[in-house]
Amino acid sequence: MSLAQLISAPHLQQRLGQENLLVLDCRFALEDPAYGRRSYLDGHIPQAHFLDLEQDLSAPVVKGVTGRHPLPDPSALVERLRACGLRADSQVVLYDDGPGAFAARAWWLLLWLGKRDGLYLLDGGLKAWREAGLELTTQPPSNAPGDFSARPDASLLLSAEQLALRLGNPDLTLLDARALPRFRGEVEPLDPVAGHIPGAQCAAFTDNLGADGRFLPGAALRERFDRLRGDRPLDNLVAYCGSGVTACHNLFAMCLAGYPLAPLYAGSWSEWITDPQRPVASGD
Repeated sequence: MSLAQLISAPHLQQRLGQENLLVLDCRFALEDPAYGRRSYLDGHIPQAHFLDLEQDLSAPVVKGVTGRHPLPDPSALVERLRACGLRADSQVVLYDDGPGAFAARAWWLLLWLGKRDGLYLLDGGLKAWREAGLELTTQPPSNAPGDFSARPDASLLLSAEQLALRLGNPDLTLLDARALPRFRGEVEPLDPVAGHIPGAQCAAFTDNLGADGRFLPGAALRERFDRLRGDRPLDNLVAYCGSGVTACHNLFAMCLAGYPLAPLYAGSWSEWITDPQRPVASGD
């Protein structure tokens, strides 16, 4: 079974009430960190628990050392997920407002912790749920605590030092999930240095979606990533972005396309630039 699975809003609605179903609301806004929790309290999919990108799905930032969204401590994350009801047999559905970037971050973290089946992204997110005319609630969920046991998989990660050693390798495919103007260094709204890691290619995560906000078919995604990869080997593919969030969207899309799960440079651009000795590129 693929590590990346989609579920439609009507299909999720039919499964509400399933004993082993766990729904996680991952809404967030970089420009308004309180937005996700506020929106959740205003109305969410029935039975959904809320996970906050900065409070639950990231560790505290260490200025000058980490990127903007460091990986959370595994034990703290597992404790939080168990409180939501996560078990080994849970069928987990993740959603955000629609594009899926924050939901994909939670998807990747669950994979990292060792949860390798029963993971779904709500295709089109809450936007699709609303478009289907389905109800929201302000009622808190009632799942019993879970007993999931984590086994963090270090093979899914690449450090800045490991990546630096691979720069210049002609077999490396390094995909940057940020939008093209940020990749080129023409604008930088979030970080103090503009540009990209040398040798990277721009693979904006938004291009994984159609005009309707849902993921492209697997064949179209395969064509996209095959074009970016060329004839380079699959086992030399690495994903990154600004802070290790939207890169997970590319990793999810690559799995939908039939690719094996590639490693994530989790610190990403915002960590890379904390060391002025690391090289920086701009333009295409």
